Formats: sequence, structure tokens, C-alpha cells
Amino acid sequence: MSRHAWIDASAGVAGDMLLGALLDAGARLSVVQEAVDAVAGGAVRISEREVRRGGLRAWKADVSALDDQPPARTWREIRTLVTGTAHAVFERLAEAEARVHGVDVAEVHFHEVGALDAIADVVGCCAALEDLGITSVSAGPVAVGSGSVRTRHGVLPVPAPAVTELAKGWQVLAGGDGELATPTGMALLRTWAGVCEPLPPLTLDLVGVGAGGRDPAGRANVVRVLIGTRSSPIASSLAEPAMLLEANIDDLDPRLWPGVLAGLLDLGASDAWLVPILMKKGRPAHTLSVLCPPTLADPLTDRIFRDTSTLGVRRSPRDKTALDRAFVPVKVGTGQITVKIGHRDGVLVQVMPEFEDVAALARSQGRPERVVLQEAVTAARETGLVVGAPMVSVWAGRAER
Repeated sequence: MSRHAWIDASAGVAGDMLLGALLDAGARLSVVQEAVDAVAGGAVRISEREVRRGGLRAWKADVSALDDQPPARTWREIRTLVTGTAHAVFERLAEAEARVHGVDVAEVHFHEVGALDAIADVVGCCAALEDLGITSVSAGPVAVGSGSVRTRHGVLPVPAPAVTELAKGWQVLAGGDGELATPTGMALLRTWAGVCEPLPPLTLDLVGVGAGGRDPAGRANVVRVLIGTRSSPIASSLAEPAMLLEANIDDLDPRLWPGVLAGLLDLGASDAWLVPILMKKGRPAHTLSVLCPPTLADPLTDRIFRDTSTLGVRRSPRDKTALDRAFVPVKVGTGQITVKIGHRDGVLVQVMPEFEDVAALARSQGRPERVVLQEAVTAARETGLVVGAPMVSVWAGRAER
């Protein structure tokens, strides 16, 4: 059964806070420590304890590097140490730091982020997520803080530049004084979470509360993770109302149909297609069908009258259940092809390379479309885009940053 996690970052987010929340929800410390040891070679120890933050009980993950002066590492060095989702988190961090500091991504020095304790935060969180059997993640708006913070680069404004880079496309709020969101916490959230949304409908199973290091007055410095299952397979992709527009047409020049269909889709139709039919007196004709949201029925009807020779358009209400969709670019040789995926209840259901991308790449390279299509399917599979894969792994592999 798929399991969904929703992250409440309304008081901020950091790597150790997420780790504490996942341990509080039931992730096993032994599993987390084993994963960290596999990367850090026993140079880091993780412990857990109960604390109070703003009057609330919370779980604190303490990450201790046994090396008093862990070295600053470049992304070139770190990427040889981590794999899977943890690799995706650090790659996202490296790209954000490279953009804000104007350096090559491979040579980004993480300083605090590259220290052993921060590597343990990322690897430990990813191991805890997997240990809890979480297949999909979403999160609410993130409190990023205000003021300034002292770093290896000197005093920087809050939110820190890397946090703002990582937060692009996400809802944020100040939420209080000081640094409330760290680059590590933001990178974990953005790598895991596919969408920023309020708490979705869940049958709630587990709740974890992770504590930050400070206990400021007037605010509980915690991250909450709410974990549960969809109440039914339909709950995550409810049927939505739609309208079907139809017209039988026997006197339109067939060379016009491609433009008619393209115009309807450009105007917002969900789908538009033709079905060959025989009308009275044996005349060959087509049924034009257009599926659309009810709010677009009127403008699409006007377009049908404008672009075809029909004298009437039929309407009938429909219910439509659609998979949630996303588009993931994958590398195919020296080119790139977008793969359209459909998912439901946190699990990948459909995977299909966009044929227009396939055709364009084939033309540019002078190669057969069928060969490029097969290479795109193979590249998608190697990226982890396979039917049945959890969406957590898909978001981790997304090239969109």
C-alpha cells in the first residue's frame, strides 16, 4: 500500500529537524546509522532524545562528527560518496550554490553543508524516509525567517541566497526572526516533495515532530511530518466534471482537419479527435469530438462553428478521472527528451517519451525515429522511470531544479 508524507514546515525546516521528525514517526535509528556508516565510514554518530520546544514534546536528532574539523568538500568529491535520493539532494544543493556564487557546479565548496554531520543529515533522512515505506511526499509553505546569518562567506541576509534559489516555485513566508530554513532542509524538502499543498486527505497513521537546536520564545521550533494512506484509490484522483462536444460533418475539406484540431487544443480542450462515419445517403463524414472543462464549452463551441461547416453542436456532461501527470527530461545520447509520466497514489502508472521530442532529435541527428524512441525508453528506465516505481524516487531524479 502506498504511504504519503506531508511536511509541515510552517516554523521552518532543517536537516536535523526532518531527521528528528522521521525518527519520532518510527524510523529505526539502527537503519539510519547503518546508512550513514556506509557513506561516512563510521566517522559520525547519531543519537536521539526527547525535548521540549515552545511547550511541545519533540524529538531531537543529535548528529556528532567524530572529526573535530571535518574538511570542506567540493561537489566533485561528495558525488562519489552518495547515491540515490541522497545524491539528488546534494546535486540540487550544489546547483543552487553554484548559481548564487557564480562558480562551476563541480567546484562548489559546501563548507558547513559538506561537513560529515550534514552528510549524515541528508543520508540519514533519506534512509529514514525509505525505512518508513513512504512512496510520495508533499509539503506546505516554508517559513524561511528574516534578519541575517553569519557563514563562511560572511554575514548574509536571511533567507540565505541558497535557500531562496532552492525555494523558487515554492510558497514561502518569513515566519519569524533568524534563519528558519537551511539550505540542507530546503534541498531535502524540494527533492522529496512533488507539490506545495495544504494537508491532503489522508487516513493518518503516524505523526513525527522534529526539534531544531534552539527554543525561541513564542514559537515552537519544530517540523512535523504527517504520514498516512489515501482512504481509497479514487481519493487521490477524483473524477472531475467534463463536457463532450460533438458534431457530424460531411462537407469539410479534409486538409483543414489538422488545423481545426490544433486550434481546439490550443484553446484549452482536454482532447479533440475525429471518428469516420457514414451519414444519410451513404455519404462519408466525420464526427468531431471535443472533451473539455465545462467552463470552456461555450468558447470551444464558438470555435467549432467558426472553423467548420457544421450547423449544430451536441453537448453531453461527462465525468473524467485523470492520472496526475509530470514531465521529466532525460538525456538521450547528446540530446534530451521529455518523458511524460502518469502517477496515482504515489506510484508511477504510465511512462511515455514525448514523440515530438523523439522526432525532433531524430531529425537533428539524421537517425530513424524508431531507434531514438527505443533509446528514450531505455534512458527513462535507467533513470528510474518505470511503472510501479514510487514517486519519491521520480522527484529525486527530476532534472527540473
